[in-house]
Amino acid sequence: MKEFIISEAQTEKAVLVGLVTPQQNEQKVKEYLDELAFLADTAGVEAVKSFTQKLDGPNSVTFVGAGKLQEIKAYVEENEIGLVIFDDELSAKQLRNIEKELQVKILDRTNLILDIFARRAQTAHAKTQVELAQYRYMLPRLTRLWTHLERQRGGVGMRGPGETQLETDRRLIMDKIARLKRELVDIDKQKSVQRKNRGKLVRVALVGYTNVGKSTLMNLLSKSDVFAENKLFATLDTTVRKVIIENLPFLLSDTVGFIRKLPTELVESFKSTLDEVREADLLVHVVDISHPSFEEQIEVVNKTLSEIDDREKPMIMVFNKVDAFTFVPKEEDDLTPRTRENINLDELKQTWMAKLQDNCIFISAKERTNIEALKALLYERVKQIHTTRFPYNDFLFQHYEEDLE
Repeated sequence: MKEFIISEAQTEKAVLVGLVTPQQNEQKVKEYLDELAFLADTAGVEAVKSFTQKLDGPNSVTFVGAGKLQEIKAYVEENEIGLVIFDDELSAKQLRNIEKELQVKILDRTNLILDIFARRAQTAHAKTQVELAQYRYMLPRLTRLWTHLERQRGGVGMRGPGETQLETDRRLIMDKIARLKRELVDIDKQKSVQRKNRGKLVRVALVGYTNVGKSTLMNLLSKSDVFAENKLFATLDTTVRKVIIENLPFLLSDTVGFIRKLPTELVESFKSTLDEVREADLLVHVVDISHPSFEEQIEVVNKTLSEIDDREKPMIMVFNKVDAFTFVPKEEDDLTPRTRENINLDELKQTWMAKLQDNCIFISAKERTNIEALKALLYERVKQIHTTRFPYNDFLFQHYEEDLE
């Protein structure tokens, strides 16, 4: 799948492109492009400039207007940029036209995320899911992949071979998609058996937006060494560990992080990875409270969770990174409405968060702030679930010493 892998030989430079529309204002587009730059950095690409344009919606031919495209072209040529990344998914027609005009490599947000997933996948399960997502992305865009045939053969009377090759390639990809789906079914059956072999321990799943600190928290609670770094999608494969708090054992899983505009191909392909979420007895929703758009991130996660499993599950909201929370106090004579930027943490806790009562807690996994209180909260919630499930079991947990390995 070399089509999706960005070269690692040297750091590529890229420009980013986004649209200001009635659905997303300038501030929102800036946040999206900042996140796109973070995605690019995760993929080993340096974003050097961003272009935006106000439109009612994407241009069906070139995404942006003709004038803006020429502006991007001039900058790309002058600064020898080899990559342009668009913040929204591009159609085959848009990809073909933009690439023809700019004469550089074009990626959209979906393509970039697929590249990162391809790099991060370690197990056969994750690799199979990523490959399936890549083929699903590629299938409706095959015309772009065969534009080189038009240049080679060109002219009247030479369309037949190109179209024949295109149809052949489409059938090959559909066959590969069918094969990958069968492989995933087999892997899922194996994982289902593994889950059954874990016995009847209470299952707790860490969920949240990407890069909110789930893996760091997993390491703290399970005393394990799960890979964690300041990159998006550091974790692809679900990790499950047995955790014991005050002689109360339970299973804790760390799942792939969610993100805005998550490609539908990935959501569909990774549903099996999120079986741990579906089968969890308790969800721990980790939130980066220092992020200016943490409330929108919460909405993204909740929406994705509802797509995975529409059943109501008990949930604890864990507001992480309190050590990084910042605010700018308002001047006394400032009559403008208060915003996230000028409200302190104590005031924030008295907003809608107060309604969560004992179902939320504020911590810093990095600084280990309030971790013992989190453990105590987890203990109470797991104990409650366990006693409901086994009302006559007087916590004889020695019966549940299944080996996760």
